[in-house]
Amino acid sequence: MATKLTIKKIIPAGGPAVSVNFNPEEYTLNKDNNFASQVIPGLSAPLLQYVHGNVGTLDMELLFDTYDTPDSAKVDVRTKTAVITDLLKIESETHAPPVVQLSWSSLQFTGVLTKASQKFLLFDPHGTPVRARLNVTFQEYVDPERQAKQDNKQTADFTKAHELTQGEDLWAIAAEHYGNAALWRPIAIANGLDDPSLLPDSGRLIVPSLPYRDPETSEIVN
Repeated sequence: MATKLTIKKIIPAGGPAVSVNFNPEEYTLNKDNNFASQVIPGLSAPLLQYVHGNVGTLDMELLFDTYDTPDSAKVDVRTKTAVITDLLKIESETHAPPVVQLSWSSLQFTGVLTKASQKFLLFDPHGTPVRARLNVTFQEYVDPERQAKQDNKQTADFTKAHELTQGEDLWAIAAEHYGNAALWRPIAIANGLDDPSLLPDSGRLIVPSLPYRDPETSEIVN
């Protein structure tokens, strides 16, 4: 017997998992990141700096049929699709739509239903829909504790001094200490440098820890 796609409410808990009658022919998983570009004078291309990751999504198409299924009663197909579309409704316990777990063999996706589009394809003689195609989009849900473990974020302590050598520039210094040439502004502000391209051939620069707060404007500079 083929494994069926199942959907189960987990926040709040909502009983046993529900199986779909027909597995999707395909599904699409999407994940992307946001980067900010920063133009640096003298470079042939802008520098990219990671800003944040975007939420992952799962898209699939589900078929529901109460006409060509001998083992099912010939009822309004909307009684079947409602199992999915009702996931858009707000739960009284959480004041938000439920978080669900989708399971199908190796596919394990935790998320919330954000979009459901129904297309009715067949009708009985009385005009009652008996076949429907449902396009759904789920957005990934990750609780804060789990996300912290996955990202393994640590606050880096970069406060130190940098001894200048002839020919250095702030972008190279930022790349050396922060691992990102685009993070030169905190160094410039901390050392009162108006022109980041003009550095003395010797001396010492303060390399502040991140995130850095501009003492004059209180702006957080990264």
